[in-house]
Amino acid sequence: MTRSLASLKPGQTGTVSGFTHDDAMTQRLMQLGVLEGETVDVLRRAPAGDPIEIRVLGYSLSLRSAEAETILVEPR
Repeated sequence: MTRSLASLKPGQTGTVSGFTHDDAMTQRLMQLGVLEGETVDVLRRAPAGDPIEIRVLGYSLSLRSAEAETILVEPR
């Protein structure tokens, strides 16, 4: 069941399965290591829900909710 990374809650894990579209933001995310097949762990969210902190390739990355919405994941 594919869904956006933004829909995962802290403590949940998923595998990147793609992106909703291909643009400059998607290219930037890929340069940061958010690649198809990589595992992402949702670490925490800010009290208002934005930004979201994830762990990918062993490091923490903070994303805006709009960025997380473009990343498709398969929850584990």
